[in-house]
Amino acid sequence: MAGMWTGERIRLRGVEPGDWEDFRDLARNTLDARNADLIEPPRSDEGFRAWTADRAGRPPGGDAFRLVVEVLDGHAFAGAVTVGEIDSRAGRFRTGIEISREHRRRGYAAEATRLVLTYMFAEQRHHKCEVEVYAFNDASLALYRRLGFVEEGRLRQHEYFAGAHHDVVLFGITADEHWATHPRPSLR
Repeated sequence: MAGMWTGERIRLRGVEPGDWEDFRDLARNTLDARNADLIEPPRSDEGFRAWTADRAGRPPGGDAFRLVVEVLDGHAFAGAVTVGEIDSRAGRFRTGIEISREHRRRGYAAEATRLVLTYMFAEQRHHKCEVEVYAFNDASLALYRRLGFVEEGRLRQHEYFAGAHHDVVLFGITADEHWATHPRPSLR
């Protein structure tokens, strides 16, 4: 790994104002992503510019943050990863990822999630990461299982999406479980 935020194929970087069109395209494919929390009415281009500029102006880190997943070869916007719902007392946080349609099935989501886990476990001293996945989202279910997340429960008919109620699968991974299969960061 070339650095805390860079993997073999992608790097995580802050949101830039110029990313607004890429975030607009992610939002347009919300139904296709199968993991969005909410379908919203269409937003204007100016609304996306303002939303992205606001996020670009926020200080890094904090209790919640969003990073762009950028492909190293060509610097293409591949998606975004979020961290939020941080409980510092218990040492828990949640993460989620969206990868654009044209960049799926290339390992970018797994690599971005590993980078976030390494940062949150090694630098922020958190103990556990949690994720929620729609039960019909086979790709995301497989992703988190491959990364070592353990299914901890199922919320039956928990979310309303695309005209029906759907189950949500809860996954978690502890720092010890992550370090058992991934190298710790090196000082060299």
